[in-house]
Amino acid sequence: MLVRQIGETIRNRRKELSITQPHLAELAQISTNTLYKLERGQGNPSLQVLNKLAEVLGMELILEVKRK
Repeated sequence: MLVRQIGETIRNRRKELSITQPHLAELAQISTNTLYKLERGQGNPSLQVLNKLAEVLGMELILEVKRK
């Protein structure tokens, strides 16, 4: 579920910026296949990959302690 939400967020932001998948993969220095899978909610992306994408897309990763 979480990977799907992350993938949707990345895809939506990429489209807002009018960046193609191959171009984003190149800018973030990741494989195009990794990006394809991530946007489809597949795979298990590392924090490094997510951080590279976030940086290129003008986003940031935030980890928080869950509140009960």
